[in-house]
Amino acid sequence: MNRRIALAAVTALTTGLTLAGCSSSGSAPELKVSGAFMPQPVGDMAGGFLTVTNSGGTADKLTSVTSSLSDDVQIHETKNQKMQQVKSFDIPANGELKLERGGSHLMFTAIKKQPEQGETVDIELHFEKADPIKVELPVEAQTHNPKQH
Repeated sequence: MNRRIALAAVTALTTGLTLAGCSSSGSAPELKVSGAFMPQPVGDMAGGFLTVTNSGGTADKLTSVTSSLSDDVQIHETKNQKMQQVKSFDIPANGELKLERGGSHLMFTAIKKQPEQGETVDIELHFEKADPIKVELPVEAQTHNPKQH
């Protein structure tokens, strides 16, 4: 009798843990990029702007960016009108990360060539959980600001 009770308890516990593991994992991040652009650079630095939308039930982080335009693409935030490099940006579950003029953005340093308006710049976004996403940034006029349109 004790053996049956112990076996039933182990089975119930194992089943409960298995179900808990399945239900607590949630859905994976589902990331999509929109509104990407780069103002035509002046000098050897450039900025990049875009929105990452996460329609999944799990948060993620943008951890790095790579590009053929520069060997050093940094992620920057602007706080109190001061720009500073950060290690990552949070992308909330069912939310978005906006990289826009006057705020958080991508910073390309020591660019290898001057992209002209009408060209595109390739980048790859790297995340903590999701697979990398390749994006083409259209090069826009230096004064381009989608907020003003």
